[in-house]
Amino acid sequence: MPTLPRPESQMPLPFKARVIGRFAAALIGLFGLTYRIRVEDRSGVLQARPDHPILWAFWHNRIFAMPAIYRRHLRERQGAVLTSPSRDGALIAATMRCFGVASVRGSSNKRGPAAMLEMVEWIQSGYDIVVTPDGPRGPRYRLAPGLIRLSQRTGAPILPIRIEYESAWVFHKSWDRFRLPKPFSRVRVVLEPYQSIDPAADGDTFEAERQRIERILNPDHETD
Repeated sequence: MPTLPRPESQMPLPFKARVIGRFAAALIGLFGLTYRIRVEDRSGVLQARPDHPILWAFWHNRIFAMPAIYRRHLRERQGAVLTSPSRDGALIAATMRCFGVASVRGSSNKRGPAAMLEMVEWIQSGYDIVVTPDGPRGPRYRLAPGLIRLSQRTGAPILPIRIEYESAWVFHKSWDRFRLPKPFSRVRVVLEPYQSIDPAADGDTFEAERQRIERILNPDHETD
């Protein structure tokens, strides 16, 4: 494997974030042991492991079960998750670090250009990038354009991931109505076919590409 462009050991996080992150990772790991995960691999990623970087994309409120899915089915993949530079983003970064996943700190409002350059470096070095494209503050289930631009710039295909819980606690006061799957819940994971983005798309054609990926991620979410 190539050298990481941004070694996680050189990216300090606040002490409070590290403590809470360890606790969150322990909770996620404990719950994850109980989940009954069923994967529909429409992409073929589990049968023919890709030898090129991919962009994982799933909605922000489905992130809780992702470490369990990653550990069981995709743990040989390496890369970084995009998190916001806020305190919430630091907590997510600290939690993901416990699962061996690095982070790129940035959003459309803060560190956007720097985060884009950093993600490009990761991809050019052969690593995956994980994006929740409606984060960090929504609107819920609306795909922000950054994922499309990243795919255009690097040529890395998008792997849309849909995650559904049989039973979950829903935090209605959070912007994304965050879902915490209950212990022993069934978790359905759909790995949709890879999606390539036209590198020349701009204007209306760019918006059409954005909407196309959003529809793939969104078929069951319009009213929840």
